[in-house]
Formats: sequence, structure tokens, C-alpha cells
Amino acid sequence: MAKVISRGAVLGFALGMGVALAGGAAITSAVAYQGDMEAALEQLRGARASLERATPNKGGHREAAMGLIDQAIVQVKEGIAFAAR
Repeated sequence: MAKVISRGAVLGFALGMGVALAGGAAITSAVAYQGDMEAALEQLRGARASLERATPNKGGHREAAMGLIDQAIVQVKEGIAFAAR
């Protein structure tokens, strides 16, 4: 004997599949684009530019800060590259 499936059950299944597929696409695009990491990279670059413009009479601390920012920029770039794999 053939099993009868209600129209509501079919619509519910279709809706559930649509939500699941859309959620999967959102997760994929979230992995691909690293918005917070990109924003951090821009802020680090801005901080470094500000330090470059500052007068160098800081007892070597300005230069040390620029070196640390350079290291942070490298780490952020490596994190973005790692997430893209």
C-alpha cells in the first residue's frame, strides 16, 4: 500500500532544507571573509602610521611600539591566511 504524505509535511521539509542550506552558505562565507581580522589589520596600520608621525623623543619606546605593531601585523596576516585554507 502506498504511503500518503501530506502537503504540510512536504512544505515543512522543503522549508527545513532551505534553512539548512542557507545556514551552510552563511557559515562558508563567514569563514572566507575575516571581517574582524581585516579591521584589526587596518587599525594596526593606522596605529603604526600615527607612531611614525610622532616625534622621536620617547626614549626608544616609539620605535619599540612600531616593532611590536609590525609583529602583530604579521601575526594577523598569518591568521587570515590560516583561516583561508
